[in-house]
Amino acid sequence: MSEKTANMPARKGLLNKAWWQRFGGSVKYAFHVMFHPFDGFWDLTHEHRGTLAAANFFVILLLLSRLMSLQLTNIMFMKVYWPRVNIFQQCASLLLPLGIYCGCNWGLTTLFDGKGTLKDVYIATAYALVPYILGQLIIIPLSNILTMEEGSLYTVIETAMLVWSALLLVCGMVQVHDFGLGKTLLFLFLTVVGMAIVIFLLLLFLTLVGDGIGYIISVYKEINFRLN
Repeated sequence: MSEKTANMPARKGLLNKAWWQRFGGSVKYAFHVMFHPFDGFWDLTHEHRGTLAAANFFVILLLLSRLMSLQLTNIMFMKVYWPRVNIFQQCASLLLPLGIYCGCNWGLTTLFDGKGTLKDVYIATAYALVPYILGQLIIIPLSNILTMEEGSLYTVIETAMLVWSALLLVCGMVQVHDFGLGKTLLFLFLTVVGMAIVIFLLLLFLTLVGDGIGYIISVYKEINFRLN
């Protein structure tokens, strides 16, 4: 056995270790982005401090925090009948708007010299969600401690974390596309409009498909009835 062949398992192990180290570093870097958004998002995209794996990790945490909030939040703050909750529908209600947002934002900004790629938009958006995710992990146990009179604290924390994520998203898009603040806000507004149009067309398409399937089924039943 040659020396090169003998060293292959070790090298593979080192590569795996390096990947995990980079993944851990990119996850920790989200805390820097939270408090230093302009520098953080610049390094995130231009210096490749962020990774797709870390972005996927944050999206998974977002899904888990949503399911945890449905299951564990005190009934005073969120009334949910868990047996009727569709987990796939809950996940789709988060993943679908996220995917449509990234696609619309990238498509629109590309037409007007936006510098960011679809991957950059997705990574920046995922990192911007971190304050909201952390906020959910705080208010879920807090909801089981607070009384009704103290419930305003629950709303304040949730709103503050949501606003924080929104501000990070604006900063992220500024750095990703190399736009000014005004142009970034304009394209965020256009992105929301584009999302509404895409969702409308998607619902229209699904309605037409459903009507078509229903028509085919009714024709089949009619033919089957006449033949029998």
